[in-house]
Amino acid sequence: MTIQRTSFYILLALVTVAFFWLLVPYYTAILWAVILAILFFPIQRWFVRLLRGRRNIAAFLTVLVCICLVILPVAILSSSLVQEGSQLYQRLATREFDINRYVSQIISALPPTLEEWLKHFELGDFSQWRTRISNSILQASRLLAGQLLSIGQNTLQFFIGIGIMLYLLFFLFRDGEDLGNTIRRAVPLSDNYTRQFLEKFTAVIRATVKGNIIIAIVQGAIGGVTFWLLGIEAALLWGVVMAVVSMLPAVGAALVWAPAAAWYFAIGAWWKASILVFVGVLVIGLVDNLLRPPLVGKSTRMPDYVVLISTIGGISLVGINGFVIGPLIAALFIAAWSLLTEEQRGWDKPEA
Repeated sequence: MTIQRTSFYILLALVTVAFFWLLVPYYTAILWAVILAILFFPIQRWFVRLLRGRRNIAAFLTVLVCICLVILPVAILSSSLVQEGSQLYQRLATREFDINRYVSQIISALPPTLEEWLKHFELGDFSQWRTRISNSILQASRLLAGQLLSIGQNTLQFFIGIGIMLYLLFFLFRDGEDLGNTIRRAVPLSDNYTRQFLEKFTAVIRATVKGNIIIAIVQGAIGGVTFWLLGIEAALLWGVVMAVVSMLPAVGAALVWAPAAAWYFAIGAWWKASILVFVGVLVIGLVDNLLRPPLVGKSTRMPDYVVLISTIGGISLVGINGFVIGPLIAALFIAAWSLLTEEQRGWDKPEA
């Protein structure tokens, strides 16, 4: 390799890193512009055929569809969520909603032998656990309220991000096919490898967003409506929490409705507890089994433990966007090693 070529590769790496560094402040807007472009591109193609090749008008109409179906509902939900979360925190802070009383009711329903067992292992008594649980709930509510208030206070940043996303989305719709061909030519891999990676990328995006988000919305809506009918405080907030945790395999929305059902059992509200268990197990639990096969499909499924670990890891590293980025990285990792395995099998074959 010549000095000129080596210098060129170093310069290429530096300017690429610098360019991505410039994009970091608005990576969320760029990420969701790419995701929406992949999901709604079939509509863009339909508009192009309908308008006889007028890509500018087709892209504009597709962006309007995205605004009506995605942006406006998310904005309305976020506004309601911020308001409800703030009200709940105020009630907890002013003791209008006495969390200590509810914790005491649950602990008083526990058998005395459990307290003896806790003392035997030097884990404290019921009064100490009551204080710990109450303080933990207050700290969690304070943290949640802080996050919600930060969302409400960063209105300008939110609209700037939305503007960047919609602006980029228009050009991704209009020039998406040309851009995809350019990327295929620029990637330093064989045509077969590049095609497989791009197919895996788009398939995982569609499966993760189209499948998991729709399933999460349905499960969160069912759980939130059930909480509202049972008179549980901040039903909208808990519905959104259920929608988020339902993206985690194995545990899912049970992280929210199961403790609520246990509390109703502890205070003797058997009917409410039974309704929660029925809805949680037979309705929310079956939604995943009924909707996932037609929405996600079997070809893009990964093992549940891979999805769980990659989702939690992604959320821990980059926040809420990690539920897409985590499984995407895991899927590309599996695809890369699968390609290597196939290539090694070709190497091991004896020559004719």
